[in-house]
Amino acid sequence: MTPMTASNLVSRWSGALWSGALGICAIVAVIRPAHADPRAVVELFTSQGCSSCPPADQIIGDLSKDPSIIALSMPIDYWDYLGWKDTLADSRFSARQRAYSRMRGDREVYTPQVVVNGSAHVIGSDRAGIENAIGNTTKNDSVMSVPVTMSLAGKQINVSVAASKEPAVSHGEVWICSIARSVPISISRGENRGQQVIYHNVVRNLLKVGDWTGRPESWTVPIENLTRDGVDAAVVYVQDGNREKPGPMLGAAYTSLH
Repeated sequence: MTPMTASNLVSRWSGALWSGALGICAIVAVIRPAHADPRAVVELFTSQGCSSCPPADQIIGDLSKDPSIIALSMPIDYWDYLGWKDTLADSRFSARQRAYSRMRGDREVYTPQVVVNGSAHVIGSDRAGIENAIGNTTKNDSVMSVPVTMSLAGKQINVSVAASKEPAVSHGEVWICSIARSVPISISRGENRGQQVIYHNVVRNLLKVGDWTGRPESWTVPIENLTRDGVDAAVVYVQDGNREKPGPMLGAAYTSLH
């Protein structure tokens, strides 16, 4: 499905918003390490109001079981006018999808759409296409070349980003996502009326941690900044570019919060 109306771009990050929320990492005991060195970040832009989306939602569920893939659902809001308001949608995800389109130089914004490693896009219900995109994007030496780790220590998450393995990779933005791993939704109106769809690894919030400059760096994030109803995991990713101009994924990590 192709949107008829444009979403507002994500508002610029305000330093005041993060004041006191994030800090340089202190030396703490590692309690629970995250999966290391995934080969891909797969983002699905989906909608409860899109009749073509449930098969893609199921594929994300399947991919989420693969520890080498970080699969994320990012529900968009531009189909809300069709008769069912998406209960998980966030306008920031709609803006992110459009930002990817601008960076690619096309107008390919639709649901279900998957973006692989911040660069290639494919129809979200095309499992073979997703696997091909993973293989093709990882031919770029910079993609997923930066080791990222997360661990829980008390009431905080410790995020560490190592030095780049590629000399040409020297900058990225570090973001953390709060994740609800499984969210069943009963849809009573619109194109999917009468269906119950399970959404997997749904991003419920997205916060900027800091800027990585190619050297080893660490931060702490209070868990209270991430938790809300249904959140039970977190993903950190390092991405080239910025929010308005997102580039290739440089590294990522996942951890359970329970």
